[in-house]
Amino acid sequence: MTYKTFGTCSRFINFEIKDGIIESVEYVGGCQGNTTGISKLVVGMSVDEVIARLDGVDCGGRGTSCPDQLARALKAYKEQIA
Repeated sequence: MTYKTFGTCSRFINFEIKDGIIESVEYVGGCQGNTTGISKLVVGMSVDEVIARLDGVDCGGRGTSCPDQLARALKAYKEQIA
């Protein structure tokens, strides 16, 4: 699935989920070190756990961040499959 981000340096997040577990995450744009780190940390975690940990993380008063955008992407995914 591809999610178009907003309010961050990253432009898109591509991710794959199987049986509620994150298999891969790739950010397009953004700070490569941070987005690669986030991507590696969440692989193998459940969608709900990642949402719980990353939802609401703020970057510089923007009201969102690359981690928060991943949480929003996963929420959108859950709504789509419901």
